Amino acid sequence: MAKVVGNVVATRKEESLVGFKLMIIQKIDSQKHNIGSEEVAADYVGAGIGEYVLVCSGSAVRVQKHNVSIDMAIVGIIDTMDV
Repeated sequence: MAKVVGNVVATRKEESLVGFKLMIIQKIDSQKHNIGSEEVAADYVGAGIGEYVLVCSGSAVRVQKHNVSIDMAIVGIIDTMDV
């Protein structure tokens, strides 16, 4: 889980990234406390700054979008969390 804290604008990028919105995310735990440092993720679902999201990384992300140069992606927007 993560919170979207910003976006990245890249006028030049690897060809397979064209068309993807890149967002800065901060990973969180179930109490919404920050974990680690901020990272960049491709946005597959149209998330906005301030939203809590589900992220996925590794080969599962690349396979979903036909082997693009992405290692982390936002794959869902969290509506509520019950702990």
